[in-house]
Amino acid sequence: MVHVKRHIAKAISYRFIGSLQTVLIGYALTGSIYISSVAGMVELVVKPMIYFLHERFWYKFIKFGLNKDND
Repeated sequence: MVHVKRHIAKAISYRFIGSLQTVLIGYALTGSIYISSVAGMVELVVKPMIYFLHERFWYKFIKFGLNKDND
């Protein structure tokens, strides 16, 4: 069984990398550290919640790709 804390840690690390990408791409496109930072902060707050819910939904309800021994 996978502990919920693992899903939380995975969501945090994944989002940090994604938000850093957003800030860098936003800065490259706009030249504004303010706009790119705001976009990164919004993404940092919203997307971990979406990712966590998606991960838990798959873990609880979608058995695709799991062996019978893992149930």
